[in-house]
Amino acid sequence: MEILQYTFFQNALIGTLLISVAAAIIGTYIVTRRMVFIAGGITHASFGGLGIGYFTGISPTLSALVFAILTALGIDIITRNKRVREDSAIAIFWAIGMAIGIIFIFLTPGYTPGLSEFLFGNILTITTSDIAIFATYSLLLLLFTTTLYRPLLYTAFDPDFARIIGIKTQLINTTMMLFIAIGVVLSIRLIGIMLLLSVLTLPQIIAELFTTRLHSMMILSGIISLICCSLGLIISTFYAVPAGACIVIVLAIGYLIARLLHLMLAKKAMNRQ
Repeated sequence: MEILQYTFFQNALIGTLLISVAAAIIGTYIVTRRMVFIAGGITHASFGGLGIGYFTGISPTLSALVFAILTALGIDIITRNKRVREDSAIAIFWAIGMAIGIIFIFLTPGYTPGLSEFLFGNILTITTSDIAIFATYSLLLLLFTTTLYRPLLYTAFDPDFARIIGIKTQLINTTMMLFIAIGVVLSIRLIGIMLLLSVLTLPQIIAELFTTRLHSMMILSGIISLICCSLGLIISTFYAVPAGACIVIVLAIGYLIARLLHLMLAKKAMNRQ
């Protein structure tokens, strides 16, 4: 318990809470919309922005953010008229982003500090300014979700019906794409490009075993994410292993436990019948 007295660990726990809240919302949306591949595409395409940032000397986070937003908008625009399939567009941006990032990092003279944090994450390095930025983002995301919950619900589960009853599904989807892009970049340095997709999907997949309601899935996945991320953070600190990888392993174990519990409950229900 002594480690709770250290500021860096307190900041990490607060960051874990904020990430859990944001991941619960955007993760549930991409899982229900079957858009997991899009999140992966944006995450890996932002590596191109990191490479440009290191090469030009500007903030890698800022350049990755611009790259992620352009990727999200690009995917949304070229797939809007259905001339290009969504998975094909994502694959194009994914490959181009990674290629640009690799080339510019290779061309950057000297050592590229902090690159491993962007690739594999280190939530223990989160600062007060990072917390303030992420808290602002999470608040805006919460306001958007609560204000437009009903249109968001229809768009997530049945976009065709939502369009028929007059909901501007394209506007909601584009806005959520922007939130996903921003959330991805803000989380990259804390979780890492290689592991972020797991944090955005595993809690929601676990929650989906026990509920199909959107708001219940958001709340339950947020609780699961907070518990697993905090536990992974504590384990990584005591055993001196990377926090991001440890969090993903805890989430995977949590999924296995939840799956077994779900099977047991289903078996009991069948026996009662």
